[in-house]
Amino acid sequence: MNNSVSNTARLLWAGLRALLVLTLVTGIIYPLAITGVAQGLFNDKANGSEITSNGKVVGSSLIGQAYNLPLKKGQETPEPDLKWFQGRPQNGLGTNSVNTQYKLILSGATNRSGDNGAVDGVCPKDPAKAEEATLCQWVVAAKDAVIKDNSVNGYTVKSVPPDAVTSSGSGLDPDISPAYADIQVHRVAEKNGLPVAQVQKLVDDHTDGRTLGFIGEPTVNVLQLNIALKELVAKS
Repeated sequence: MNNSVSNTARLLWAGLRALLVLTLVTGIIYPLAITGVAQGLFNDKANGSEITSNGKVVGSSLIGQAYNLPLKKGQETPEPDLKWFQGRPQNGLGTNSVNTQYKLILSGATNRSGDNGAVDGVCPKDPAKAEEATLCQWVVAAKDAVIKDNSVNGYTVKSVPPDAVTSSGSGLDPDISPAYADIQVHRVAEKNGLPVAQVQKLVDDHTDGRTLGFIGEPTVNVLQLNIALKELVAKS
């Protein structure tokens, strides 16, 4: 009996010591070591890839933002503020009422197939004829809006890049293609009273090439571009 109690106590003490040691190593030492390495070597990424403007954090380079006008009475969807460069459509899995700067809160694709809403494999050219809330309706309506918004005096949009009318796999893409940025240049220049050449240079300066020279496609971060645009307008 005494041996049984002694063995049980010994096993419990061994288990408690293992628990304390593992808690110390995996719950305190390891997290502190990883945090220290991350802050020391990858400070920007470890803190959320924050973007600052005038000393204030205004967003992250990893998450897109909306640039819309305030909702008017009776409106359900705000109109884009056309003095700014616009990002990709924000079709995702859900919305929120907390952070209204970006309406999506659930990251993910639309889960709609490529021919969702198509008739005989083709999307109707008129969004009014497309089935409501289908991918076809969204894409056709987005294309019409992109052409209308960016065709200004002396410039007409002739070709609309895919990222201008489709959301990304996450629905939160912070980047657009140089082609989409280019077709917005004339509109942004006109709305802000700037020379087209200056705005085009802004886009060129904020175009990032392929990772390692061959991975992915060139991109333009919309938030960083709009911060630079704001600074340019302030100097004009």
